[in-house]
Amino acid sequence: MNDKCTKYEALFTFRDENELNEHIQNCPDCRLEHEKMTRVSELIQEAKPYYMEKRKNSVKVRAACALFMLMVCGTTLGVVNFNTDISDTLKYGTTLSAEDLNFPVDSYGLISLE
Repeated sequence: MNDKCTKYEALFTFRDENELNEHIQNCPDCRLEHEKMTRVSELIQEAKPYYMEKRKNSVKVRAACALFMLMVCGTTLGVVNFNTDISDTLKYGTTLSAEDLNFPVDSYGLISLE
């Protein structure tokens, strides 16, 4: 019975390239395994640019989403902070008037000075 050689992985991982090439020239099992590994490596190198492009596009989309959220949040907070009617409505449920704040007001709702 012919046992299959299992030295390829150990030689590939732990030995230098010259020793691996020597063994590949003498062993048909390892030569076949090396050819398979070479074909797989070529396929990976062929597909690599597509995955790198996909990764770059993903980074661009994430950056665009982050900038959009920053812009939306900044605009919303700016409007709420500069418009007291909106912030009063959000905090108290209604717009506060001078009378609600216990200022002396006349019949028109204007602050009266005496």
